[in-house]
Amino acid sequence: MKYIIAVIQPDRLDEVLKRLEEKEIHLVTVSNVVGRGRQKGIAEVYRGHKEQGSLLKKVKLEIAVNEAFVEKAVESVIAGARTEKIGDGKIFVLDLPECIRIRTGEKGNEAIG
Repeated sequence: MKYIIAVIQPDRLDEVLKRLEEKEIHLVTVSNVVGRGRQKGIAEVYRGHKEQGSLLKKVKLEIAVNEAFVEKAVESVIAGARTEKIGDGKIFVLDLPECIRIRTGEKGNEAIG
């Protein structure tokens, strides 16, 4: 099992979710976050609006998948989020040692579904 964390541009969220759905990946948690990367949050006009301050608005997706879906999930996020401009985001893939479905008590691969 793997835990995928992706930090992307807010305006790319719908496209990423659409691509994940096409690959039958449904377990996604989405959070609005702020952060900065190589540009150090420098205020500039970005995609038609001026970003203020040292932290830029981003969206964080958290996705839990079985091994068979790792590449599909990563490819879906890349395909939906990539604009080839600075600030497209990052993807982190971590080992997920345990998953438990609260409703049934199922563990491991069965809990992810």
